[in-house]
Amino acid sequence: MAAPDPGRWGECGPRPPGRLGARGGQPGTVLGAVGMMDLAYVCEWEKWAKSTYCPSLPLACAWSCRNLIAFTTDLRNDDQDLTHMIHILDTEHPWEVHSVSSGHSEAITCLEWDQSGSRLLSADADGQIKCWSMADHLANSWESSVGSQVEGDPIVALSWLHNGVKLALHVEKSGASSFGEKFSRVKFSPSLTLFGGKPMEGWIAVTVSGLVTVSLLKPSGQVLTSTESLCRLRGRVALADIAFTGGGNIVVAAADGSSASPVKFYKVCVSVVSEKCRIDTEILPSLFMRCTTDPNRKDRFPAITHLKFLARDMSEQVLLCASSQTSSLVECWSLRKEGLPVNNIFQQISPVVGDKQPMILKWRILSATNDLDRVSAVALPKLPISLTNTDLKVASDTQFYPGLGLALAFQDGSVHMVHRLSLQTMAVFYSSAPRSLDEPALKRPRTTGPAVHFKAMQLSWTSLALVGIDNHGKLSMLRISPSLGHALEPKLALQHLLFLLEYCMVTGYDWWDILLHVQPGMVQSLVERLHEEYTRQKPALQQVLSTRILAMKASLCKLSPCTMARVCDYHTKLFLMAITSTLKSLLRPHFLNTPDKSPGDRLAEICAKITDVDIDKVMINLKTEEFVLDMNTLQALQQLLQWVGDFVLYLLVSLPNQGSALRPGHSFLRDGASLGMLRELMVVIRIWGLLKPSCLPVYTATSDTQDSMSLLFRLLTKLWICCRDEGPASEPDEGLVDECCLLPSQLLVPSLDWLPASDGLVSRLQPKQPLRLRFGRAPTLPSSTSILQLDGLTRAPGQPKIDHLRRLHLGAYPTEECKACTRCGCVTMLKSPNKTTAVKQWEQRWIKNCLCGGLWRRVPLSCS
Repeated sequence: MAAPDPGRWGECGPRPPGRLGARGGQPGTVLGAVGMMDLAYVCEWEKWAKSTYCPSLPLACAWSCRNLIAFTTDLRNDDQDLTHMIHILDTEHPWEVHSVSSGHSEAITCLEWDQSGSRLLSADADGQIKCWSMADHLANSWESSVGSQVEGDPIVALSWLHNGVKLALHVEKSGASSFGEKFSRVKFSPSLTLFGGKPMEGWIAVTVSGLVTVSLLKPSGQVLTSTESLCRLRGRVALADIAFTGGGNIVVAAADGSSASPVKFYKVCVSVVSEKCRIDTEILPSLFMRCTTDPNRKDRFPAITHLKFLARDMSEQVLLCASSQTSSLVECWSLRKEGLPVNNIFQQISPVVGDKQPMILKWRILSATNDLDRVSAVALPKLPISLTNTDLKVASDTQFYPGLGLALAFQDGSVHMVHRLSLQTMAVFYSSAPRSLDEPALKRPRTTGPAVHFKAMQLSWTSLALVGIDNHGKLSMLRISPSLGHALEPKLALQHLLFLLEYCMVTGYDWWDILLHVQPGMVQSLVERLHEEYTRQKPALQQVLSTRILAMKASLCKLSPCTMARVCDYHTKLFLMAITSTLKSLLRPHFLNTPDKSPGDRLAEICAKITDVDIDKVMINLKTEEFVLDMNTLQALQQLLQWVGDFVLYLLVSLPNQGSALRPGHSFLRDGASLGMLRELMVVIRIWGLLKPSCLPVYTATSDTQDSMSLLFRLLTKLWICCRDEGPASEPDEGLVDECCLLPSQLLVPSLDWLPASDGLVSRLQPKQPLRLRFGRAPTLPSSTSILQLDGLTRAPGQPKIDHLRRLHLGAYPTEECKACTRCGCVTMLKSPNKTTAVKQWEQRWIKNCLCGGLWRRVPLSCS
């Protein structure tokens, strides 16, 4: 095979299933199957003086379920003092890194995200632990308000307490119709519960001197901390890891760093007694690494360099790595119950049968590797795959699923994806020394120092992406194929991606890493299959997931030029659903002893039953006293009501051109449910207009006597009748089309401000063409020509910008601080200009997340 181009960052290639080979590896194999394991982008720091920035030692890195990445570096000033920095970035905008001066006095040893992906723990070599949270729910604004400390005792392991939520994936049932069969809630007890069974939040840490410390976050905001020794005879703990059992206990694995010493395990129970945190510990069976019992290898690997449980909620399996200065060896162990043999004398006295046989817990080795190059980092999967077959059967299977593999990085610069049980190599990535963006490859001086290699790695929550921080402080993002055993057929690859998208839909995790693998030709099929699977679910579950699937469809459609216009439609439908539910929630029954149905339900029922095209005849069937609102509230809602009126007008004007799929709003013309919602809102607006005429949508009509609301409602009703669910679908008649053609001559059609084209990376990443980015510098990315062709998405340079959620004009150059969504690009003001209760209720929906579920980030005024 051809050697890789030294100017490129790396090549990767499939490797025949088998155990990891001997030390080292031949540089570079060519990519055999598309998307096995390749580089998506690399982000590096701007040039600095040699003494300014340096990777921290040890290097810490963490990846949250919201696809936020945190990692550490050290910043050196002119006096040679070190500032320990924490950098947090969103994978879609990695150049917009948010750097925080951590305040830690010593090197940061651990970083850990919580289960929601919105809080971060950091611990250092002085025993200090800090809890970081988003300020104002902004992904680029962080603050630390609570923490704990074991003074002078370095932290070697850190974890949040388990909240008792575990959803297992059943890969063998990926073709089932019900989400309940594909994903099942595993019975798992929280580490600690409050009154009523609510899990108590907090964290647990292990120190180098053999102490375990637990900090609990009380509902009042106070921190309750307790510290206890792991065992009576304390010793040095060089490496440790933490896992959780289904019964609510905690298991700690600890080693002193020498492969000649045993790896010890402890059970930790946490409880609250008399408003004090209590820690009870118990010694569990220990193990010696197999390499230390082999006479040929006894002294070749003197140090244990990596100790990891295979998963946070899998305390029965552990991965160990023993190393010398130049080589390593990896072993995978499993804890099992085994029957204790009984002497024949006792068997004759009292025969042992069935469940009466005594059982013991014993560690058994599952697999081990040959001699390897020195391992520099390990990344473990977070995906809770349910193994219904036996471990060995799955391990011998050539098929590779996300969550069944782990990553090993070596000092020669390579990364191996291996099966987590058999340690079989499934794919290899080779990285060569990177060159500066503005430095030609021929002018780069040759170096004899150590190769560029990852010092810290993390797998994404679906195991489809890998981030690595190398010994130069640069960040690399790698794609990992859903199946690394062999090249997948397109249909099977689509099934893998669909299965993981459904998992993210159910869990609420961000699905950015899945989009890395979606090619433009897959988008249409994925959206259709996703909709089919969604419609098979029970109505109650469909209602819960209704907004999430729309956001997922929108993010998929961004990846193909053929479906770009539908992105606007999906976001508009999200906005329409939010407005409908908010306005209906403002309605109150006139009497307390009302029937079962709410005013909003009765509104929907009457509008669906009465197909009259006269808005006033529909209105008289409603109890108008249930629609009475405060005048200030009605006036505060005018901008939202104006949007409803403008959107109805836009849709009707678009009807004659309905054959053009490049026009935003196209899908609404055949969507009976959405047209029905618009019809209901028109009726509500009509009633509120009788109370306060100034809240009505403003139209510019050519005739003073024309009733614009009645005209639009009549045409909207005719269009709705053609595609409503109750009746047979039919094409709009020529009379309706002719009337819609005349609308522009009767009413001035406003230009709707659609969501801006996203400035993120995922729609611009291409296989085999990694992007090279700089931290702090926005890249000049190639814009999609298809976006510029879409009607309604172009904007003149001086055109006023708009708050997409409040529908307020911000001006061509906004003066108010704004925030933007990390996913869809939606922009809104950071602070509310209106204090009305109804407006606060509307804004409360988006205080934590955008309407698509993405996180908010503060944007400079010039970029708003």
